[in-house]
Amino acid sequence: MKSRQLLILWTDWLTASERMLRCLHEQTVAVTLRDVPRVERLQPELDELTEMIRIIDAKAFAEAKRLADELGASVPSLRGLVSVLDKTEAAQVQLTANKVLSASQNIQDVVYKNRKLFESEMTFINGTLTLIAKAAISGKGPYRTRKNNSVSVLVNAAA
Repeated sequence: MKSRQLLILWTDWLTASERMLRCLHEQTVAVTLRDVPRVERLQPELDELTEMIRIIDAKAFAEAKRLADELGASVPSLRGLVSVLDKTEAAQVQLTANKVLSASQNIQDVVYKNRKLFESEMTFINGTLTLIAKAAISGKGPYRTRKNNSVSVLVNAAA
């Protein structure tokens, strides 16, 4: 089988992507529950998995290009590679490539959702701090400024 190394790399990529997807879903839960320590604990693993996937992806790209060149594919792409492989091997390569594309899209979807959750939390925090700062400036409530017109510590922190 000529594409053996490429299929091994893609299988490694799929394994790493499954781990990443589980970690991203755990991050979704942590952000939803506002569990900051859990979010912080997950970040190094996400960074490690992202780097691992990038490395495997680069190796797989190089292997696919090498294989396409070696087999004389007219176009150095997946289609070109599949067109020069025998029918059974081409089907297996195409199937695995489709799994990689699908997994990649799933990861992108969850990353986008988590980004929106983080943005929402930051908007909430900004709104809360703005309300506290306004209360401190207005002179009413427990966060009001001192009588000598010095600015409240909370206003400085919010700014």
